[in-house]
Amino acid sequence: MKRVYQIILLLLLITPLWTHAQTDSTSSFSLDDCIKYALENSVDVKNAKIEEQISQAKVRETTGMGLPQIDGTVNVTHNPKLPRMFMEYPGFFAQQPTPENPNPPPATPGIEDGEVFAMPNLFQLKSSGDAGINATQLLFSSTYLVGLRAAKTYKELSYKTTEQTKIQTVENVTKAYYGVLINNERVALFDNNIGRVDSLLKTTKALNQNGFAEEIDVDRIQVTLNNLKIEKLKFQNLQNLSLALLKFQMNYPMDQQLAIDGDLTAIEVNEETLNQYVSGWDFKNRIEYRLLETQRDLQKLNIKRMYSNGLPTLSAFVGAGYQTGSKNIAGLFKTESSFTETPDMGVDKWYPYTRFGLNLSIPIFSGMQRTYKIQQEKLALKKIENNFQSLQRSFDLNIQQNSITFENALESLKSQKENLTLADKVARVTKIKYEQGVGSNIEVIDAESSLRESQVNYYNALYDAIIAKVDLDKAFAKINPANYSTTDTQK
Repeated sequence: MKRVYQIILLLLLITPLWTHAQTDSTSSFSLDDCIKYALENSVDVKNAKIEEQISQAKVRETTGMGLPQIDGTVNVTHNPKLPRMFMEYPGFFAQQPTPENPNPPPATPGIEDGEVFAMPNLFQLKSSGDAGINATQLLFSSTYLVGLRAAKTYKELSYKTTEQTKIQTVENVTKAYYGVLINNERVALFDNNIGRVDSLLKTTKALNQNGFAEEIDVDRIQVTLNNLKIEKLKFQNLQNLSLALLKFQMNYPMDQQLAIDGDLTAIEVNEETLNQYVSGWDFKNRIEYRLLETQRDLQKLNIKRMYSNGLPTLSAFVGAGYQTGSKNIAGLFKTESSFTETPDMGVDKWYPYTRFGLNLSIPIFSGMQRTYKIQQEKLALKKIENNFQSLQRSFDLNIQQNSITFENALESLKSQKENLTLADKVARVTKIKYEQGVGSNIEVIDAESSLRESQVNYYNALYDAIIAKVDLDKAFAKINPANYSTTDTQK
């Protein structure tokens, strides 16, 4: 029995600690925390950063073209059947005139001088070997210089693309976050409404038992309570779905708990926001415009590269190695010979050689290909210039649309807030009148229904206003991912 008491005491001590650990394991995130986590863990942001690394490697690759290029080669060749030698008769077979024989006879009777004949290859061995190292150094290339500038511009483009991805991530997370907050409030309101109607149901049942209310009055309120519970279940499912969407936008594990820390009353949505944005608006702050600027710079460099392809290229080269020859492959690697090495001649072993020089490549005529390539690139640049005009017009339209949407959302929010206040007042007064016996339960049910409708409409209007504010921030280039530090984001 003493042993059992000890086990029970141990369990009592461990249970609070385990419960505390379970509570701590659930992450609680504010909006900034959600954005920081998303910027650190979003797949799109990760891929954009990988593109940055690729662009950096591209710059180093292009830089490497101007560094010495060193290659080593080893070549072993065997010709089972050597090609024959073709010579003009008599060639070196002709007998040379001498004082004793000024008119020597033909080397081969019957063959006329000038005829071509074939003979065995007397000057080439069947096997040969060569092992060497070669180095080249680019001395001047206009194409290379332009390529360096283009590679750096490409890296800049990748950075701006990453910024655009981060802006989109901040926008998506912000909208999903406020969707969760709104649905949390909706579920909490249903709890309050259910509690209020349940209290009314108990009061009506008591009145019915005392003969002051009919059974149908109890049934009406019971139906209202049942409908509220069903609606609450629907909103709970919507609440779970909105939380899953937030996890998705953050790339947060779906199987882990996520608690949202935030208050809708702290959100500032007012007309002053629009006035401040309009006064300091500059379309050049939009990331889309800055991306197009970089694309234009790249296209201009591409045209320069096309022109530079027509300029000379100068490089230096140096090489050194060993070569040998033999009647078979095995002979290339033998180390002994019966011959004694003499100056300028020696046994069949590997002998060194060296070489160096300059190489100047001068493009002369490319069949007009380069001219038409330049023409194509200039037309592509013209398309980009046209896109600037289209982009600016799209900015103006986007700002006009989002400004109108924001203003309408503010008006709707203001009206729905007034309606909610009035509906709450009507529901409260109607309930008091019913409890005092001067009102009917039908009036109470209608008032409760109007209150619920006003609550739903208010939070719909609030969500629309928040989303309109986020869209307005993006339209006026007010979303700055740099405001969210990505350090210590793992919760």
